[in-house]
Amino acid sequence: MTGSEEVRRANDAFYRAFESLDVPRMEAVWLHSARVHCTHPGWARLAGWPAVLDSWQRIFENTIGIRFEITGIEISVLGDLAWVVCTENITSETVDGPALARVEATNVFERHDGRWALVHHHGSPVVSRMDESDLQ
Repeated sequence: MTGSEEVRRANDAFYRAFESLDVPRMEAVWLHSARVHCTHPGWARLAGWPAVLDSWQRIFENTIGIRFEITGIEISVLGDLAWVVCTENITSETVDGPALARVEATNVFERHDGRWALVHHHGSPVVSRMDESDLQ
């Protein structure tokens, strides 16, 4: 398996962990380090594993269900560092009701002990122009 294939699998594991709404599964994909960062859409940047873990706990507690269709995937690998840029097409069910969203994401992975661990996730919402059909 090539480095790109391994990183693709690590990236897929991140999104499957997200969909599972299972904190231990999400913990398994991240490096537990003071160096990790995460920026959820609309949130300030979180630094360090305790803050990142807390964010996932809060998101999972307030999400009934979520599904991702990942498109536009581009993977780059440079030694023990890799990054994935992609579009997250999200369907979610929250306490406020159903929602559709599109987010441009960057996921950075570091290889440790033969496995790719997430060290940085950044999601930026894509704001699209509405037309009259969206109002009906």
